[in-house]
Amino acid sequence: MSVAGTDVAQLSESQLAKWRATHIGFVFQFYNLIPVLTAYENVELPLLAGAAEQASKRKEHVDTALALVGLSDRTKHYPRQLSGGQEQRVAIARAIATDPTILVADEPTGDLDRKSAEEILTLLERPQQGLQEDHRDGPPTIPHAAERAHTVRHLDKGELQ
Repeated sequence: MSVAGTDVAQLSESQLAKWRATHIGFVFQFYNLIPVLTAYENVELPLLAGAAEQASKRKEHVDTALALVGLSDRTKHYPRQLSGGQEQRVAIARAIATDPTILVADEPTGDLDRKSAEEILTLLERPQQGLQEDHRDGPPTIPHAAERAHTVRHLDKGELQ
């Protein structure tokens, strides 16, 4: 099975884990933020797990992702100090910080007001330029918010349709 130009069926477990960390971003419905980490540290986490980037490069990615979701002024706040909408934005920033090829989002705008939701959907439907030097040619895949997505796939009883 080829995904984003890679035959993922041929990868070892460790290669597959590295591929996922590099190419797939997740926005969970219930955020899954780590309460003892600041917004900055929550966004930095996938960068620490996925690649051995320089600290300055990680900082650039985290700062850019938080700026894109409008939270540059909340970097030192812990999840309990943020509103539900701000927590959702941190979760989105964490998902886009690696500039993933595929973005999987479960209700990415569930706790946002209508204006913020529109801004986030607009952000998600365009390439994440500025996060990595090799800019992506196309937008990430957004399974939810189907009317705005470029590619829609449905998971039905374990079958990807």
